[in-house]
Parts: sequence; structure tokens; C-alpha cells
Amino acid sequence: MITDFRPRNLSGSLEYDSSDRIARLNLPADARLQQLARGIESAMAEGSRTAVEHACRDFLAETSSFFNVTAPAVRVLGARPVRIYEAGIGELFGDYQINKAVIRVWMRTAVQLKVTSFGTLLNTLCHEFCHHLDIRLFNFPHSYHTRGFYARIAALYHHCRGTPVVPLVWRRMPQNRWRIDWGRMRRLRGNG
Repeated sequence: MITDFRPRNLSGSLEYDSSDRIARLNLPADARLQQLARGIESAMAEGSRTAVEHACRDFLAETSSFFNVTAPAVRVLGARPVRIYEAGIGELFGDYQINKAVIRVWMRTAVQLKVTSFGTLLNTLCHEFCHHLDIRLFNFPHSYHTRGFYARIAALYHHCRGTPVVPLVWRRMPQNRWRIDWGRMRRLRGNG
């Protein structure tokens, strides 16, 4: 995970910095989101795109209600699209269409067409929902990928899994960008 470039214009840099400072989300004290996340996991075990889409819709409706924002539409699609770049290949796991407030997630791997792992799909759904929160709750019209943005995703994801939040460890890159330092994170957790 790599942050976006910090914009050079004043309004963009103010939005970016504000997003970077918000590293926490107030989340429900009860287990409602965990229960709905387990519903997504159960639907994925069936392998039915329609069942997964219904479970994701229920999850987003409740999560949106908690944050007092309108729920985004959701589309669960089949195999992830593959994008070929000069430097390599990438897969699209999900996206958020800002103008339409639509989240799209892909539930199958690009090459083998297997149902993706629950953790991958849930993380993607949380990522795209955090874009929705940036627009609807925080009034961040560009929804930049900042350290704060990734911390909000982690908070929501771990809350939905019922697992402790793992602090993100960042390494500075050129041009004022940041990337996750996976090696240090593994060592801090005792897995490396």
C-alpha cells in the first residue's frame, strides 16, 4: 500500500492533510457489523455472486446507517480484471464510483477464477466504503489514499473481523509518499 502524492494546490493539500490526521473511526460497541461480515463469509462459501451481493448490500446498509450517511449501491462481479502495465501486471479488486456512489468488488481471482478469500473481499469492501465515508461523512471530495485513510480501513476491517487492529508501520518514500513496511510489521507481530 502506497499513499497518493500530496497535491500541490492549496485546497488539495488541505484535504490531504486533514485526511492524513483522521486515523480512527468511531465504530459500533456491539457486534452488528461482525455478524453481517460473517453473512458475507457464508455467502462466499456458497460461491453465489447474487448471495454475496445481497450480503454486501446488507453490510453496507447497516454500516452506512451507523455513520448516518446514505448507503452506496454495490455490485459484486465475477473475475477480477487484469491490467497489463509496462512495469508489470495488476488486478483490480474493487473500485468506488464517486459520482454514482457505487462500490464494485470482484469475487473471483483473475486467472484461476476461484472465489477469493473472505479477508480479501472484506478488506476491499471496507476500502471502497472508506472512500464513500470520505465523500459523504468527512467531505473530502477527492478521497486521497493517505496514511489516515489506510488506518481507517484497518480500523473498520479489524472491527468487522473481531480482531485487534494492527498498527500500520510506514516507510517514507521519495516525493513525500509513504508505503507500508511489511517487514517491520511482521517483526513487530513476531511473525518475521
